[in-house]
Amino acid sequence: MSWTELSPSALLLEARDDTLFITLNRPQARNAMSLKMVDEIMAVFSAIENDPAIRTVVFRGAEGHFCAGGDIKDMAMAGEPPDGPSTLENDKLAQVNRRFGDMLLQVNHAPQAVVALLEGVVLGGGFGLACVSDVALCLSNCRFGLPETSLGVIPAQIAPFIVQRLGMTQARRLAVTGGRFDGQVALQIGLVHQTCDDTEVLEAALAETLVAIDKCAPSALRQTKALVMSLNPKDLSEALDQAAVDFAMAARSAEGMEGFGAFIEKRPASWQKK
Repeated sequence: MSWTELSPSALLLEARDDTLFITLNRPQARNAMSLKMVDEIMAVFSAIENDPAIRTVVFRGAEGHFCAGGDIKDMAMAGEPPDGPSTLENDKLAQVNRRFGDMLLQVNHAPQAVVALLEGVVLGGGFGLACVSDVALCLSNCRFGLPETSLGVIPAQIAPFIVQRLGMTQARRLAVTGGRFDGQVALQIGLVHQTCDDTEVLEAALAETLVAIDKCAPSALRQTKALVMSLNPKDLSEALDQAAVDFAMAARSAEGMEGFGAFIEKRPASWQKK
């Protein structure tokens, strides 16, 4: 199936020459990732995997924000805990979480060049998507963060990609601080490749990046990207499987229940200092 035959509701798709723009389009939720959005992203990348007409994919968010993380409502609708120990086979919440990891793996190994255009908030799942881009450009005033720990859960499917992107030292720091920083710090630690002071400069930086990509021979670009990815051969699937189960257990723990409740009620969680 061609990507032009898809009819996503949580994404906007637009082709300009050999570049496919994917806009995360849930502005009412600051483009938080629902399971539907995750499935639609995966459908797009499956459709373009062998499409030589698409050389570059650009991710951006609608109406001034990139992505506010995962959709809490999807997690709440994942159903009751299983009877007995939680496993990936019997726990719906673990399966929902693991699906997001499947999407990150697919984007990470896409043969196309993947560019992330980051504005507003870049949280949780949006942070993970930035980590699997080949080129990341952001506004200086972007707000990055890993809000999972403040909700009493873990950045289960994101953490392995953070380690790959930033290294263990930075990943450990982010793990214990919640990873809150702006675009300038994102540049310093290697999460993004360029910061821009306003949207006009950001668009110009994107245009320059696309010109540079188009100077590469199409097949050579795909083969070189595959070569680079092969130099880091660790298979993350097993780690992501266990992380999904750990996430489900954390979400149902006393801390997880308190964290989600505090988020919904817009109050500090019990462990936060007043």
